[in-house]
Amino acid sequence: MGSKRISRISEEIKKIVSELIIKEIKDPRMSSMTTITEVEVTNDLRYANIYISVLGNEKERESTIEALQSASGFIRREIGKRIKLRYIPEPKFNLDKSIENGIYISKLIDSIKENGKKNNE
Repeated sequence: MGSKRISRISEEIKKIVSELIIKEIKDPRMSSMTTITEVEVTNDLRYANIYISVLGNEKERESTIEALQSASGFIRREIGKRIKLRYIPEPKFNLDKSIENGIYISKLIDSIKENGKKNNE
């Protein structure tokens, strides 16, 4: 299968799951600050690795992952309704900490700049 097709399917799944998180999944364990950062579909279309970022504490991250895993059957069924594929990928949710790492690095750079200004004075 072509990698262009896999990437198009991945993007379409990203759109569908994002819409489901915003509009249809009403689990109280879900954080309102949940973002899908990336979707990787395997070449055989059996699995979709969905990377999510949750802005909040560790407890909110864990409960959001649990909520999404419990809703994975619903999510898979909705993907099957909206995309016509022979095999509907099984969603696997993974926590993506790249946004939190970026914020942390940005704060470190800002503190280094502050210290550099203080030392030059």
